[in-house]
Amino acid sequence: MIEESRQQVMTFDHPIFTESIRLIKAELGPTGLDPLQQQVLERLIHSSGDFGLKDILKFSTGACQQGISSLIAGAPILTDTAMAAAAVSPMASRTLKSQVRCVLEWAPAQAPQGATRTAIGMNCAWEELSKEFQQTRSPIVLIGSAPKALETLLDLISNGAFRPSLIIGMPVGFVGVAESKRRLSESDIAQIRLDGTRGGAALAAACINALLRAAKFSQ
Repeated sequence: MIEESRQQVMTFDHPIFTESIRLIKAELGPTGLDPLQQQVLERLIHSSGDFGLKDILKFSTGACQQGISSLIAGAPILTDTAMAAAAVSPMASRTLKSQVRCVLEWAPAQAPQGATRTAIGMNCAWEELSKEFQQTRSPIVLIGSAPKALETLLDLISNGAFRPSLIIGMPVGFVGVAESKRRLSESDIAQIRLDGTRGGAALAAACINALLRAAKFSQ
């Protein structure tokens, strides 16, 4: 059974990816992370070339396992941008066939002054999705670009809205980014985040792709 599983992994992963992960492991050395956290870190570094992410990658207790369990149970994946959705969809298709949606599906073509499309989209998406999914299958939310969308989601939860299975909080930039991540860190929501200014759609997607891959081979 172990050999069969190893063969499945070897067939699933491209040889260049496998060799890249080997080199990343050698460069990282011991990290003190558990195996699932380690897989997330390795994939983030593989996607960015940035070993400095090790120092700002944070996990709430059991966040990776919570994400995997929710994915296996059929939780959809909700992203803040079309770019993140596009980066996740191929892995979702290859693994669990998870539904991938973007808050911009619910956003107006142009946001009114003082608002953002992603924040409006998050508010509308959460209202609709709350009617579709039970708590055990609530969405995993990826934020790679839009701190306002993250703030909006946290506001909704504070006001009694249903909670996501997991938040991957990795908005990038300088306006409102560190503040939104700090607020996420102070919540008790299952989360994986990058503190500080670094992040982006590619990294948020890399994080959930690591969980999708792990979920496929945990079944």
